[in-house]
Amino acid sequence: MTWGSNMAQQFQHIVCDPDKCVGCDDCAMACSATKHKVFDPALSRIRNVRIEPIVAFSVACRACSEAPCVLACPRNALTQNLETGMIVVDNDLCDGCGWCIEACEFGAILLNPETKRVEICDLCADLGEPQCIKFCQKNALYLGVPETVAQKTRREVVTKLLQELSN
Repeated sequence: MTWGSNMAQQFQHIVCDPDKCVGCDDCAMACSATKHKVFDPALSRIRNVRIEPIVAFSVACRACSEAPCVLACPRNALTQNLETGMIVVDNDLCDGCGWCIEACEFGAILLNPETKRVEICDLCADLGEPQCIKFCQKNALYLGVPETVAQKTRREVVTKLLQELSN
């Protein structure tokens, strides 16, 4: 698959099931502990979003095809691994300008307040599995690709409609 082809390549990313997520921040704590050796959700590469009291969910890098954050970086500090989709930050080139943060539709990029460099979820590639998923007590997080997530959503909608019709 090449850039600009008709069918966008789909990469695995962390998906949150808002029906299971309780907004506990365990995923953010696991991330910050793994990456920075401190329990601080502000240093996490996964963000918890709460729309009180209705819904809570977590958001991490979606490994977008033709990633807008990579395209927006004026210093070419971000590149995308074409096999995994993961965004790689070159800390020697990144000056923390924030263009990538603005370009990300999901709010999934962290500007580290100490290093003044951006940090993006890498699915804990060095550990073999995302620690946020491993430590999610409610099993609200899983790895998925956009098409699989869309299929799951369609199935759930049809199931709910059929249940409503049978009542």
